Amino acid sequence: LIHNVVKGAWAEIIRDGASIQIVPIDAGATTDATFRDHDTLAQVIAAATERSTGGWNRKAIPNASVTLIVDDTNDRVDVDIADQTWTGVTVGAVTDLEIAEDLGGVDSGDRPISLHDFPITPDGSDVTATVNVFARAS
Repeated sequence: LIHNVVKGAWAEIIRDGASIQIVPIDAGATTDATFRDHDTLAQVIAAATERSTGGWNRKAIPNASVTLIVDDTNDRVDVDIADQTWTGVTVGAVTDLEIAEDLGGVDSGDRPISLHDFPITPDGSDVTATVNVFARAS
């Protein structure tokens, strides 16, 4: 899902030099409809459980590592990042990955971009998220 606060603007956010972060969360009973209305990363985290132990951590992705792909043939713009790996994850089930604009301050100032289903029950092995295109505008 694309959060309402960035609809129509996320490609411009990337084009303007924003860095992003990936936050592993357990959404619990919170629905996509509820997450869609959150305007800050702090609101997303308040409605979920951030996973930050047992091998889980936030992944900071500098703007230089975010690829904006203009596809004139299909009349769309895709945003891509490299696959991300968490090493030796031992605890903390994850249901989703939140991708947010990292404004370098606090979660209450960071803007959520997209939420992706990512159900993982850790068993001590490495976990890799293959993020081919995390957002698309057409």
